[in-house]
Order: sequence, then C-alpha cells, then structure tokens
Amino acid sequence: MNIRFKFSLTLLCLSLAACSSQEIKETETASKPVTESPVSTAPSIPDMQMSGMNPPMTITKDNKKLNLMRILDGGICKNDLQGAKGTFLLYADSNDINRIKKEKGSAIFKSFETKIQDISSAILQTAIENTNLGEDPFTLGEDEAQQKLASKLMVNFRNAATESINQFQKETTLTIDITAFQPSLVFFQKGCDESKFDTESKDSAG
Repeated sequence: MNIRFKFSLTLLCLSLAACSSQEIKETETASKPVTESPVSTAPSIPDMQMSGMNPPMTITKDNKKLNLMRILDGGICKNDLQGAKGTFLLYADSNDINRIKKEKGSAIFKSFETKIQDISSAILQTAIENTNLGEDPFTLGEDEAQQKLASKLMVNFRNAATESINQFQKETTLTIDITAFQPSLVFFQKGCDESKFDTESKDSAG
C-alpha cells in the first residue's frame, strides 16, 4: 500500500522546559465528541475518561503525576480516499523536568522536543497503518462508524506508543505519555487531502 504520511503540529507551549511551571489553557476542537470511553491496553496508563471536549490537565502514570505539556494536531492520508486527523496530547512529569534542567540545563529539552515530535509522527503512522479505515456495513450511521474507528485507533495508538515511549524514558529519564484525544478524531473514507492538514494547523495556531 502506498502510504503518504503527513503530520503537522500546533504547539501551545514554546518549549518543554518552559511548560514545567506553566498552566496550559484548555482548547476545543471542531470535531464531534465521541461518547465511548477510550480503551487502554496497559494497566499503568490512566483511564482517559474525557469531559466534553477538554482533555485532562493531569494524568497518573506509574504512580507519577504528569502534566499536560503540549497539544499536537496531526493528520495522515493512507491513500487518496482514506485517512485521519486529530489532536494528540503530550504529558510529562514536571519533577523530572526540573531535575533534568538542574543536572543538564534547559538546552537539552530542544533535543527532547525533536525526539518527541519524531516519536509522535511514527506512532500515528503505525496506528493508522494498523487501523482498517474501510466502511463498516454493520454500523447504523456515520456517527457510530466514527466512534468505532476512534476506539480502534485508540487501541492501535497505545500499542504503537508503548515501546517508543519506554525507550525515550530510558534514554532521557523523563517520564512522558503521548495519547490520542479520542473526541477529536475524524476519519476520512471518501477522500483525504493532506494539504488541508497544514492549512487547518496554521489557522488554529494563528
């Protein structure tokens, strides 16, 4: 399959280091909310029970409190017809951030940010590749079809994320989590134009 990958970012913080003591404003996306709760395959990952269209500002992972550090918008086209876009959340342990800043300085977070962007792109690509975006004849309508696809993508995103995140944590000693925000996920089955992802990202950033 010819997979064309496009991942664009909208960042709500200037740098990971700066976010350690900075509260992030809650944002809203334009997509319809999904009523199903996300499915988690790892017991250490929090139950991402969403409230409306606002993501949780903090989560708990491995007995650590992680703060929402960044909100990333991403999109991918598998082919001319199928694809997906949505919002992806980066959480990090502010205690780890402060410790690393003291030990190694703030400049090191620039390399962390590049790694996290690369990891997020690879996770999304793998998750989309492993999600069947074909139309389901047994769904009762578009809303139900979108919900089912969102639940499948959440599982595939978590599966794809686990190993990459664990490796990042070993290399950096920074505890993070990257998750898809289920209510924001939108799927395309009759036409996917990746050029629109850049336009929408710039509009939301400006």
